[in-house]
Amino acid sequence: DRSVSRGLGDVYKRQTMDSLLKGECTMKCRAEYENELAKTRDQRMKWWRDARYGMFVHYGIYSVYGKHEWAMAEENWDPAEYAKYVDGFQPVEGCCREWAKLAKAAGMKYMVLTTRHHEGFCLWDSKINSFNSVNYGPHRDIVKEFVDACREYGLGIGFYSTLMEWRHPDSSKCAYAGEARRRYQAYIMGLNEELMSNYGKIDILWYDVPDPMESQEGWNALEMNQRIRELQPDIIINNRSFLPEDFTTPEGNVIPADKDWEACMTFNGLSWGYLDSERVRGYNHTPQQIARMLYLVSKEGGNLLLNIGPKANGTIPEDVIEPLLTVGKWIEKNKGFLYGRKVAKRINYHTTTGICFEKTKAYAWNFIWPSDNTIYISGIQTKLKSAYFTATGTKIDFNQDEYRITLKCLPENEEDSILGLTIITLEFEDEIVYPGVGWNRHTTRYGQLNCGYTYSKK
Repeated sequence: DRSVSRGLGDVYKRQTMDSLLKGECTMKCRAEYENELAKTRDQRMKWWRDARYGMFVHYGIYSVYGKHEWAMAEENWDPAEYAKYVDGFQPVEGCCREWAKLAKAAGMKYMVLTTRHHEGFCLWDSKINSFNSVNYGPHRDIVKEFVDACREYGLGIGFYSTLMEWRHPDSSKCAYAGEARRRYQAYIMGLNEELMSNYGKIDILWYDVPDPMESQEGWNALEMNQRIRELQPDIIINNRSFLPEDFTTPEGNVIPADKDWEACMTFNGLSWGYLDSERVRGYNHTPQQIARMLYLVSKEGGNLLLNIGPKANGTIPEDVIEPLLTVGKWIEKNKGFLYGRKVAKRINYHTTTGICFEKTKAYAWNFIWPSDNTIYISGIQTKLKSAYFTATGTKIDFNQDEYRITLKCLPENEEDSILGLTIITLEFEDEIVYPGVGWNRHTTRYGQLNCGYTYSKK
């Protein structure tokens, strides 16, 4: 009966009131909690906003089975039968270091590891869940190795922690039975407290799948997240516990939001976990497709969290290495232009060149080199001071009128040789201004696309 799930909010309120009366809890109400978060959000989020690009790592028993990270549920496995695959979970020494090394070379600034996925296997020395990587499989704390590797390579540290689990006996009935819910909530809280207490400073908590609950009250998310922030004051938390927290997480698509957001993407559109490298290769993102995603998140002020699914032995699938390294070389060649807030929110450039900008500087992303060696950038009225190729610094001739900037006589030897995606830096005398309105406000000559308005000198 779903009414039981909804009624748990009343149980939650009674528990909280009891705790307050006993002096055990200083929990804020939701409005107070979210107001406090808002005051510190810019400070806590700055590094993440600047980072732009991170690596998701899905690694667990499903890496051994090699079909899909949801196979246990989708194929209706008996939990005890599925658990036999843990014997094949044998990450080689140093595998986490190889992940971090690749992330760094790929131009990524942070990593998020599935510390425990829905199958219920913990990758650390949990005292709450004995089904873990110290008691089974490699008999090692993989989370510790991951944290050490991130710190060695200067990467932000993120922990994925699922709310839904298929193994725990209370997880299927916690939405409907009060005692089961209290036991399961204590279990989840205990696991997260271990993660937040045993590995030093952690940068991101990445929740997933709040089923079968229907609200944050069902998870005690307000209390749970305040406890997390007591342990990790600077942490940022995603929106998958039925509270908005710090950032949203569109999955499988680049869908902008009006607040901080991060598109999380598989490498192949099929699975987060490992699939056979040779068979999946044809489905993988190319370097150009990865770069295109980076443009789309950049222009809308978001981040990209791109996944890899290591093999059972923890090594990186061969099919993902070259595309990631190729994009990393391209980012490095263009002198780190990717990082920091450079946006062109709600502007659709339906051409082969797009724009991202910040204050007095813009970056033109030229995806297809122009056959006439000329690029037109419409709608910016701020006076252009200089234009040059980001990678080499070579100056570009230009002129500017009331409708557009013309970058002319572009030398073909400046076309990008890595991806064919050439970046051009534009520097203006003042902050960049578009006089139009709406998604097509750069089309200032055409009222049909600009909410009926046209621009003239007058």
